[in-house]
Amino acid sequence: CRTHQRFQTRTIETDHDQFLNALLTGNKREAHRIADLYSSSNDEIKLLYEQVIKPALYKVGEKWENNLISVAAEHLATSISEMVMNDLFEQIISLERKNNKVLLACVENEYHQVGIKMIGDMFEMHGWDTYFLGANIPTRDLIDYAIDNEIELIGLSISIYFHFDKLIEMIKAIQAELPNALILVGGQAFTHGGKDYLTPFKRVLFIEDLNQLDSFIKTFEKP
Repeated sequence: CRTHQRFQTRTIETDHDQFLNALLTGNKREAHRIADLYSSSNDEIKLLYEQVIKPALYKVGEKWENNLISVAAEHLATSISEMVMNDLFEQIISLERKNNKVLLACVENEYHQVGIKMIGDMFEMHGWDTYFLGANIPTRDLIDYAIDNEIELIGLSISIYFHFDKLIEMIKAIQAELPNALILVGGQAFTHGGKDYLTPFKRVLFIEDLNQLDSFIKTFEKP
């Protein structure tokens, strides 16, 4: 892969370690420097998201869960990551638009929205219209918005394992009023298991990473 060859001399692992350190020390300039190394193409940006930013934030979350860093440090790491992604958005958004729409949100009581922003950026790369509702969206509001805008593809993100009950409640509520909707689900919570929670549901698809999402979008796209 040409993209991977481009980084062999430096290694993605080194970039990940340096990005993680930048997040933990609040070094915005260093975080942007590393992100700029991946700004030449959408494939590189996907690599940045999947192998640098995402695992770095997972480690930040683990440190917070184990009381190794403060809530303030965790929030700052999230804020820096979002700033980096926002700066890349102008390049990411495709000028060739599709007649496809996707609604994206975090599960109720979830406040970690970087992952679902990555999902939105992937859809934008492929020319979709994305409707990003962000963190802690009430289920009723999400359903009403989906109905009003005739959206049949919904992406939900869950970061904390103990919120699976709320995820299941949301899926049931969505399917009760939007039985034809396809629901994509993913997030850090699944690193501890939980895919079996989705087994009873039809039209619910677990998305493990951005590579799987990329393949899904390409096969979903209309000719």
